[in-house]
Amino acid sequence: MDRRDFLASLTAGGLAGMCVDLVLFPLDTVKTRLQSPQGFKKAGGFHGIYAGVPSTAVGSFPNAAAFFVTYECMKAVLHTDASPYLASATHMLAASFGEVVACLIRVPSEVVKQRAQVSPTSSTLRILSNTVCEEGVLGLYRGYKSTVLREDLWSWKQGHVVDSWQSAVCGAFAGGFAAAVTTPLDVAKTRIMLAKAGSRNATGNVLPALYGVWKTQGIPGLFAGVVPRMSAISLGGFIFLGTYDKIRCLLL
Repeated sequence: MDRRDFLASLTAGGLAGMCVDLVLFPLDTVKTRLQSPQGFKKAGGFHGIYAGVPSTAVGSFPNAAAFFVTYECMKAVLHTDASPYLASATHMLAASFGEVVACLIRVPSEVVKQRAQVSPTSSTLRILSNTVCEEGVLGLYRGYKSTVLREDLWSWKQGHVVDSWQSAVCGAFAGGFAAAVTTPLDVAKTRIMLAKAGSRNATGNVLPALYGVWKTQGIPGLFAGVVPRMSAISLGGFIFLGTYDKIRCLLL
């Protein structure tokens, strides 16, 4: 990837990510509160629907930019002129690498954001400070494994993008389907990130978190927030991939 491609991917990815995250933030807040252990109403209901938005605003651009720069770089490294099946595998592997790198930025932002979403009376800065003081920097990476697993499964459901409108439509349908399939992982991620220090879920293990939700709430608990999650990711896929592809084409 040359310098021009690098800058185009960086700018397009960052702007597309910010656009989606900020526009669809209320849906994300509703989803998080539905998945929280205390329940929707006790977590804030529809009050303070933009709680935690500063964390998203700060982390959104570098997170999205990191994903797409890594994605484009890995596509160039893994590029093959062989069968279309290998080409598809290349895109999926590149997306997986992109998610692993992007989650280094996304997870700390997500931890602070989700804790603010279920504690709308606390400021983002206070939550960040309390997390670091009580759990250290590693506390900001609680849920990293579940987030990477969730995002990689989501990425593998996406198709190869072509024109801007096709990217948008494919992103909407693929995102909605993947959102439904990976909702239990998202619930586990939410419970892990919101768990009190020293509790069982605070260890970050996905399977025990899933089992705990299933034992207390059954299948409905594992799919808590599925409707706002599907709505947000479907709309996000439409906006994100379409915006990214269009901006990148314009810059190149």
